Amino acid sequence: SYAGHGTLRDQVMGEDYQRHASLDELARMVELLQAEMDAGSLGFATGLEYDPGSFASTEELVALAKAAGRHGGRYMSHVRSEDQYFWEAIDEAINIGKQAGVPVQVSHIKLAMTRWWGQADRLIARLNAARSSGVDVSADIYPYRAWNAGFSWLRTLFPDRDLDRRDGARYILEDMLSPEGILIPHYIPDPAYDGLTIAEISEIRGTDPETTLMDLLKADVNTGSRSPMLGFAMDEPDIEAIMAWPHTVIGSDGELAGPHPRGYGAFTRFLGHYVRDRKVVSLEEGIRKMTSLSAQKVGITGRGSIREGQYADLVLFDPETVIDRATPEAPHELSLGIKKVWVNGQLVFDDGRTTGNRPGKPVRRAGK
Repeated sequence: SYAGHGTLRDQVMGEDYQRHASLDELARMVELLQAEMDAGSLGFATGLEYDPGSFASTEELVALAKAAGRHGGRYMSHVRSEDQYFWEAIDEAINIGKQAGVPVQVSHIKLAMTRWWGQADRLIARLNAARSSGVDVSADIYPYRAWNAGFSWLRTLFPDRDLDRRDGARYILEDMLSPEGILIPHYIPDPAYDGLTIAEISEIRGTDPETTLMDLLKADVNTGSRSPMLGFAMDEPDIEAIMAWPHTVIGSDGELAGPHPRGYGAFTRFLGHYVRDRKVVSLEEGIRKMTSLSAQKVGITGRGSIREGQYADLVLFDPETVIDRATPEAPHELSLGIKKVWVNGQLVFDDGRTTGNRPGKPVRRAGK
């Protein structure tokens, strides 16, 4: 639904992406983005912590965000860093919105580094200051302490991508995560380690956590594998404070075939754990964060609220029993308390099973 920055860079720069784009290349990317906006894209999205977007200059991003803005689009970003350089990354996203004159959405916002735990108020103050200065910045969050990635992605956290850097492994295990906070649901080179943490694997192997992490990563890379991992990098008080911010909406950042339970449980976990049990927000506000406010922040019209003229996307659930059942060990368990689901007025889920109806439609920007 958003035009992806990585796709634009790939189409224009191909494998020669480890640099800033030239003026001619940027002009070509703007042309491609304008075609996407003409086709109904909701805006321009970046994934700046990953290749190829990580090599883009801020100026490149401002030019592309401006191009999306000329069509009424928005700017959404997985910022450059969610850990060591987090504050600079947030400032860059705000600056892009300010220079381009477009709304900014920070994707699955988090304080994903033990060093930053307890600083949710600092983050919210910075976002509020940006809003007061005229930048329409908002964020989405998923209701879990753990993020997930393939080990090939964790490799990018090592200095110079050097898996022999013991100081890099120590940094990951002390400043960012912990040996107990890295869980491997499925380790492709050796399934005997499935479902274990780095701490547990270290004990089995008789090696220290730094050596264990480096050895596991090297085996994963050398065999061409992409073993998933879960990093328990967030603190609950921070999650709840950010979640309660009036401009935060709820998302999953998940996939149905993925190893993280958020693909199956994000929204029911929010309703059951954070709304009903923890009372982070009221039920009404919680529903708004998943429906009308989400539609508004993403740029979707005609959906997100129950009123005449809207598409009939409806969920019937029991607020007393709704809860997630998906776990890191069993990430594909269905939630409880969801009775029925309608999409575009047709029943698609009924008391525990799908109906076979497929009434979905492409979501395009208003007027397209």
